[in-house]
Amino acid sequence: RRSSLMVRNIPNKYTQQMLLAEFAQAGHGSDKMDFFYLPIDFKNKCNRGYAFVNFVDYKDIVPFFDAYNGKSWKRFNSDKICDITYARIQGKAAMLKRFENSALMEKDDEYRPMVFVSHGERKGQIEAMPRTS
Repeated sequence: RRSSLMVRNIPNKYTQQMLLAEFAQAGHGSDKMDFFYLPIDFKNKCNRGYAFVNFVDYKDIVPFFDAYNGKSWKRFNSDKICDITYARIQGKAAMLKRFENSALMEKDDEYRPMVFVSHGERKGQIEAMPRTS
């Protein structure tokens, strides 16, 4: 089952923390997702207008989709309308593999994908990105 989404048309002023906080306030926080990545343009320090989210349980996709797809963003008085599709790369493991050898991993935390514990007592807590050998 598919569990990874691409969220598009994000206003460029959103930071990772702002977007995660907005999702969490709407009931779609790190307890529901285990991978989150908002690509940032290093030159202008703004996001590139899209993000990748992987949900632990595919059933959480529908409420997220219903809450955001086709809707305006809450911050920054933007005309952008959220557009959600399935991501080309599916699943936490595949997302991690996609970024394991990326130059991004040498950058500050704010530029890197965020990974959360998927199951157990620590579910939803930040998990370190696996380091390459």
